Amino acid sequence: MTPVSYLGIDVGTTGCKVIAFDEEGNIRAWAYEEYPLYHPRNGWSELDAEEVFEKIVRCLRRVAEGIRHDPPASIGISSQGEAVVPVDAEGRPLARSIVTFDTRGDEFVPLFREHFGDERFFAITGMPLSGIGTVNKILWWKKYAPEVFKNARYFLCFEDFLIFRFGLPPAISFPLASRTMMFHVERGEWSSEILDLAGIPPERLAQPYPSGTPLGEVPEKFAAAFGWGKGIVVAAGGHDQPCGALGAGVIRPGLAMDATGTVECIAPAMSRFVGGEAMWRNNLCCYHHAFPGLYTTLVYNFTGGVLLRWFRDQFGEKERDIAASMGKDPYEVLLEGLPENPTSLFVLPHFTMTGTPYFDAHSTGMVVGLTLNTTKKEFIKALLEGVSYEMKLNLELLRNAGIPVERLRAIGGGAKSPVWLRIKADIYGMPVETLSVSEAACFGAALLGRKAKEDIKDFGALVDDLVRVREVYEPDPERAKIYEERFAVYRRLYPALKTVILQGGEMP
Repeated sequence: MTPVSYLGIDVGTTGCKVIAFDEEGNIRAWAYEEYPLYHPRNGWSELDAEEVFEKIVRCLRRVAEGIRHDPPASIGISSQGEAVVPVDAEGRPLARSIVTFDTRGDEFVPLFREHFGDERFFAITGMPLSGIGTVNKILWWKKYAPEVFKNARYFLCFEDFLIFRFGLPPAISFPLASRTMMFHVERGEWSSEILDLAGIPPERLAQPYPSGTPLGEVPEKFAAAFGWGKGIVVAAGGHDQPCGALGAGVIRPGLAMDATGTVECIAPAMSRFVGGEAMWRNNLCCYHHAFPGLYTTLVYNFTGGVLLRWFRDQFGEKERDIAASMGKDPYEVLLEGLPENPTSLFVLPHFTMTGTPYFDAHSTGMVVGLTLNTTKKEFIKALLEGVSYEMKLNLELLRNAGIPVERLRAIGGGAKSPVWLRIKADIYGMPVETLSVSEAACFGAALLGRKAKEDIKDFGALVDDLVRVREVYEPDPERAKIYEERFAVYRRLYPALKTVILQGGEMP
């Protein structure tokens, strides 16, 4: 039997990645390309979708060279959320894509709040009402660029844009459709109520499908450009975080993915849709997992691993020099020799806009407990503790909403640091696992492609077989007890900062 591979494509905000996996889940070939974000005005963030497509094609060519003897059987796509591209009938972009954190959509939030209210809007979409949703970006074109709105045949997110450019009818996965704020999450279809209010006909959007649904085969013309033959199945993929959770084997309640990159994000598996005030008031979403039949939510802080990078760049010149002379990673040198016990410092990791539950653009970072005896290594450890305290707060929000998490599976850059993984286990009070999989989002997308190609009935068994736990970090009881006591102090930092320091109020 001829060996085959399974392609996973990950379309991010600043770059794209294509990885070919073999039947055992091993990486056979990979390629990565960056592309620029454009900021033509304050608050605007855009991507050139044609530029993104060209970079993906370049990645596909490089990967094709590495898998000449094991050609792809399928393709799955993991995509950034919310970003949208207006295209003509041939799939040519009519304007740059407006991406997630572009602020132009904020002005349209009152329209939906007045018509639906926050609670009902969440009940329909599973999304807390905000300006980042795709629907708001389309409304901006409708109001301020009417020619773009009028001439667009489709408004596509990046998954459906790629599928259309491959030569297939535009199709979007349930998880990615959920991020648009136009999708009825429990019915699995576009919401006629929201589309009617926005004045967006459903035929100008891609057709939604559950993740892992076969959408068709890559047309011969497109496949031939890479030396491929017929029969390559394209699957409905997913939003990047659920794809990452799938690639980490997070496919049953109690498990959650903990992705540490620039942003720190936790995504649990859920057996049902969870609504209610405990969700939307805390800016928690609830939408389709990339594993069919499950749901997920996201809790996150925008100041994740970027906090350590900030310290490296501003205060780590010595460590950078040592690392360069020894051929080491600067982060490895920074994290060597940290104190074993919990520090007496408290770091509020709001060095950027906060994530869940506050979404506060005005909060700031804060360090409490500094003395003349504070050491550099103690300060570094406190940075890691601060990010972990913030995520513990979010884990409590999940538990209070009826979404318990019992074990975490770590992916991303933070998963490479035993020091940080031990801190997380101690602060969270639960086991933290590392995995054999290093590129979870691409792997999750590739798994969905394989499911579509091979019509796998027991998909969970395949995921369990291919995603292997490498190491488990158990919480140390003594350190966990100390962290639990100090967490009570941490919880008071943000309220004190907001009401007393930033707003000039009085201490309660």
